[in-house]
Amino acid sequence: MFLGLDIGTGGTRAVVVSERGDVVASASEEHAPFRSDFPGWAEQDPEDWWRAAQKAIRAVVGELGGGRIHSVGLTGQMHGAVMLDADGKVLRPALIWCDQRTDKECEWLHREIGRERLIELTANPALPNFTLTKLLWVKQHQPEIFARIAHVLCPKDYVRYRLTGTYAMDVQEASGTLLLDVANRRWSSEVARITGIPEAWLPQLFESPEVCAHISAEAAAVTGLKTGLPVVAGAGDQGAGAVGMGILEPGSVSATIGTSGVVFAATAAPTRDPQGRLHTFCHAVPGRWHVMGVTQAAGLSLRWLRDTIAPGESYDALTAEAAKVPAGSDGLLWTPYLLGERTPHLDSQARAAFVGLTAGHRRSHLVRAVLEGVAYSLNDTFTLFAELGIPVKGVRLGGGGARGPLWREIQASVYGHTVDVLAAEEGGAFGAALLAGVGAGAWPDLDAACAEAITVAQQIEPDEAARERYAVGYQGYRRVYPALRGIHG
Repeated sequence: MFLGLDIGTGGTRAVVVSERGDVVASASEEHAPFRSDFPGWAEQDPEDWWRAAQKAIRAVVGELGGGRIHSVGLTGQMHGAVMLDADGKVLRPALIWCDQRTDKECEWLHREIGRERLIELTANPALPNFTLTKLLWVKQHQPEIFARIAHVLCPKDYVRYRLTGTYAMDVQEASGTLLLDVANRRWSSEVARITGIPEAWLPQLFESPEVCAHISAEAAAVTGLKTGLPVVAGAGDQGAGAVGMGILEPGSVSATIGTSGVVFAATAAPTRDPQGRLHTFCHAVPGRWHVMGVTQAAGLSLRWLRDTIAPGESYDALTAEAAKVPAGSDGLLWTPYLLGERTPHLDSQARAAFVGLTAGHRRSHLVRAVLEGVAYSLNDTFTLFAELGIPVKGVRLGGGGARGPLWREIQASVYGHTVDVLAAEEGGAFGAALLAGVGAGAWPDLDAACAEAITVAQQIEPDEAARERYAVGYQGYRRVYPALRGIHG
């Protein structure tokens, strides 16, 4: 059996998967809410991740016994900046993926290196989400902390450090730091030199299924895992989630709606968008890459609406109301830019809006418009795939957006593709467990692991009448951002 551990934004989830791909135990533990001392800031305490990880691991070990687990894989929120001193002590709260304070650092990088050159070196432009921009902010605003940095990790890699005492990172995760030469799967010495980030701070790199560390005696004592248990490198949440959904071969695509939303396509070679609107990363599959577009506030849009206009109401009740509203929400549009936007606008200052409100609209219209607006936003990525010649042979749905029948149907009709729903969509933790199984030799490679473990439960065809309405609605949606940009500057 193989343990997958997902260090998310809201909590940590542990799942144990058998050699047949069955989930035999799972447990979750919430994190403290992230701090936001100023608009656009987002910080978490890495010690809280470690606390939650211990509790989640102990829960599954208590159910199964630590001796039945043969290897461990980790995944988690990407792009966070965990800064440690020479003794491995946390120097300050981690700046996490949704922190938006680093616009000036992004501008500096584009001036200093050149936007086109940066995309050549790292396959991506500078965005506030990426780890490097956060380090540069600390360098500028907290030089006394920057001077004490000896190690830089991402969130799940910090938890691995606490489990094993090893500083390590996989190439898929490292792709989101803006310090990786993505095409060659190694740290970019040129970017590190220009930005003043010593390469000695950066951990050793591994492919995702590689064993990179072993459980320490100290960690075994507080988790119940066996001392010496192998730990694989794992992957960031999107890479591990893609493994867990079988998105391995070129042409396979997933659309996942969690707090953020991601459209993810596997590719045989690094495919760069010259304008940087899509992320190009190393895949968790050795020797493959992926492109992805990101909607910052996907599931977050529905949560925000629920908490604002219907606190305490269940999502099922709200979407049941929305299902009675016709496709297109009677002309109401939602642009989900609550946290700025990444794809395709690369604009941390983008603002969300309902557009087209009338006296005839009700709460049910607002809910449906949010569901449709998130799908329109993710459809922007499919539009870019078509522009760049990236094939789409099939789409699998994941995250909370795959659990409600209405959102599934909306996505199929907006994307214009048949969508698959999996029998057991366990997210990144499941993918991390499969990576651990490959590392332990249970399967020869990830293709074999996914063939054994993943089953399609349902296929949903686009509704042609809804498809026509959404084609019109999407064109209107695409006109909203430029108008808002003119208002908010």
